[in-house]
Amino acid sequence: MLLLLPWAAARRLARSLPLPGSGPARGPSPRGYSGGAGGKGLVLGIYSREKDEGSAQLTSAGDAFNRLVSGKLRELLSVCGPPLKKGKTRIFHGLHQDFPSVVVVGLGKKNAGINDQENWNEDKENIRAAVAVGCRQIQDLEIPCVEVDPCGDAQAAAEGAVLGLHEYNELKQKKKPLVTPQLHGSAGSEAWQKGVIYAEGQNLARYLMEAPANHVTPIKFAEHIEQKLRSFSNVKVHIRPESWIATEQMGAFLSVAKGSAEPPIFLEIHYSGGANASDSPLVFVGKGVTFDSGGISLKPSSGMDAMRADMGGAATVCSAIVTAAALNLPLNIIGLAPLCENMPSGKANKPGDVVRAKNGKTIQVDNTDAEGRLLLADALCYAHNFNARAIVNAATLTGAMDVALGSAATGVFTNSSWLWTHLFEASILTGDRVWRMPLFEHYTKQVTDCPLADLSNIGKYSRAGGACTAAAFLKQFVTASHWAHLDIAGVMSNKDEVPYLRKGMAGRPTRTLVEFAARLSQDSHSTK
Repeated sequence: MLLLLPWAAARRLARSLPLPGSGPARGPSPRGYSGGAGGKGLVLGIYSREKDEGSAQLTSAGDAFNRLVSGKLRELLSVCGPPLKKGKTRIFHGLHQDFPSVVVVGLGKKNAGINDQENWNEDKENIRAAVAVGCRQIQDLEIPCVEVDPCGDAQAAAEGAVLGLHEYNELKQKKKPLVTPQLHGSAGSEAWQKGVIYAEGQNLARYLMEAPANHVTPIKFAEHIEQKLRSFSNVKVHIRPESWIATEQMGAFLSVAKGSAEPPIFLEIHYSGGANASDSPLVFVGKGVTFDSGGISLKPSSGMDAMRADMGGAATVCSAIVTAAALNLPLNIIGLAPLCENMPSGKANKPGDVVRAKNGKTIQVDNTDAEGRLLLADALCYAHNFNARAIVNAATLTGAMDVALGSAATGVFTNSSWLWTHLFEASILTGDRVWRMPLFEHYTKQVTDCPLADLSNIGKYSRAGGACTAAAFLKQFVTASHWAHLDIAGVMSNKDEVPYLRKGMAGRPTRTLVEFAARLSQDSHSTK
């Protein structure tokens, strides 16, 4: 392993550094260093140099480490190339016996704050991205443990570390080495743990979405969530079978499920974190199509394998509840997830079929690949049984949403400005952004003008405003005054857009849902 030092002066300096195991470094040992720790990686942050500053500014943890190694870190940084830009790194080996490898990561401008143009907290995003790349470099060195500089925001640092290291490799014989991230020092331990819980929640959603559809069937999805919640005494999980679904007269949901050999499941979760069990709950509803072939309106074969993640709505809302329980949030939450496959068969919905939803409205199924809204229609009707404080549904609903916003933000359709404000402000903190979309009557007319039934499951102008007509369809099954529909189709997967997520299913916007629930638990405003 080589120091990244391109010049002769730097090489001479490197020769004077202590090697791992060569004895204690000079200078005082600040709190957080132990002589016998050994074998850990270390990620430290450095800010961009301002115009009026002579050199780039290390974080407080970076300064402490620099003093520990008698100024060697700063000396090396000064001779090994230009100042570190945001998200870039340099690796140094042999600086301290406890930390054989140290990665210095660029955090960008200090105290950047909230960027009103980008609608996120730039400091937090920079920390997440920088820490993620630093931890991955430690992983590449096959070092099993890494201590992470809190960089002034331990929660964001923890999220970057845990999200950045996650990769689905359950079914591979050759796996990347496991790396355990830890907080460097003791300052911010509570915020660090909170960040770990937030990130593990999103990673649970990523795991469920990435897993093959034959490994995550409706019943296996429900059992996995039940297992995650088993240790919480204030959580009840109901796995409702097909007979229960039929008794509830969820005809729209059953019409989709009947095309598959896998029986449907209606997953119902009750988290009682509020002071009173009778307090009005937040109700989450998630679309749970564990594989979507399109049905008789068959999708193209190219890319169809990604439709194993068409249960992303169910994955994110259920993971958000698991996270809320781990955080012990003081509010009541109910989660509802209609789970099934959408498959072509002799029993499947046919284009032109008419089905009846739980509220009695009839639906003409003009396109069997617009199936998610049929599941949600019945689940939204059922959600009204709970005197909800607010109803929020999430679904990978329309390709049109991906066309409109891409992976930049989740599209939010809501009838409540109060609800929108909480979602929007939560997303600024998490960096997993939302953008408000229209619920105009203009779109409602396009789904209610139907020749055979009360509603058509697609707009009469076909592709025009597809995400908006889908939301208008769902609105026909909502009477609650505080409802939001999150179309997460555009944020379902990650290529390289979010630097602290590896390529694959993204599990978005789990952390925004958790932060939203946390904000709601602190809001005494009556919504009734």
